Amino acid sequence: MKGLEIAKAYFEEYARPMLEEKFPDWLPFLAAGLTGSGSECFGYDDEISRDHDFEPGFCLFLPGEDVVDRRTAFLMERAYAALPREYMGLKRSLMQPVGGPRKGVLRTAEFFHARTGTDEEELTWQQWLSIPEYALAEAVNGEIYFDHYGEVTRRRAILARYPEDIRRKKLAGNLLLMAQSGQYNYMRCIRHGEGAAAQLAVAEFAKSTINVLFLLNGQYQPYYKWTFRALRALPRLSLLAELLEYLITTDNDSGMYEEKYAVIEDIAKDVMEELKRQEMTVADCRDLEKHAYSVNDSIRNAAVRNLHILAAV
Repeated sequence: MKGLEIAKAYFEEYARPMLEEKFPDWLPFLAAGLTGSGSECFGYDDEISRDHDFEPGFCLFLPGEDVVDRRTAFLMERAYAALPREYMGLKRSLMQPVGGPRKGVLRTAEFFHARTGTDEEELTWQQWLSIPEYALAEAVNGEIYFDHYGEVTRRRAILARYPEDIRRKKLAGNLLLMAQSGQYNYMRCIRHGEGAAAQLAVAEFAKSTINVLFLLNGQYQPYYKWTFRALRALPRLSLLAELLEYLITTDNDSGMYEEKYAVIEDIAKDVMEELKRQEMTVADCRDLEKHAYSVNDSIRNAAVRNLHILAAV
């Protein structure tokens, strides 16, 4: 079973009855689920994932102390700690993982502050531009079993996707980097005899393209080690994952670079067609740089539009 399934089964078997018995008056103020850091919160866990920070458990979310006081929170922590320490062959650790607790009794505001860097629910465009994308992915992944108070659900809904102007700003910057690294600099590095630089150009093209693909799908890109796993599951343009993997895992010798450049152009063509399908560009050419500036010009917020085109990268 996947970690998400194990966590929910553990909650239903042991935690829900405990909460209903010991904290019935507090249930209207609670939320529970599994979300945040860790491969299991994305559904990416496997046998290798179980070598660290993998245990049965869930997140029990509490609002601020003005609603659920410190003593009640302490009692809930004690009750959580008293739940069975072993489940389905997995043991709960006595040590906290690096970065602090990922499961157990958590204050909702503290959970979201750790990912957005602010206590405010509504973010400014400056904040949207500054928050790491993987942190936003952690804020909205996983599953919430119930949310009687509604605070967790509300905040997840606010953070579910980028505001359109922010999405377009990030798209514009990454499209420009795709153009510079793939369509322009890759072959120039080859001609200069700079094989290592050519591979850096390929890596930059792949990285920027991956950013673009997640943005075109309206989804956050998770932490880099799960990127290709998530990329292959995207609703649109997921087949490009295989081409990107080919680009970054092959050499740049005389028998390869022309084919690799053709792949770069094919990827660029697919991206430009998707931009047109989503009505994000009015450019009519095969030059990604022109499409990048066209996307940037479509941003409604003048302050965001007038930032340097790479400001969101």
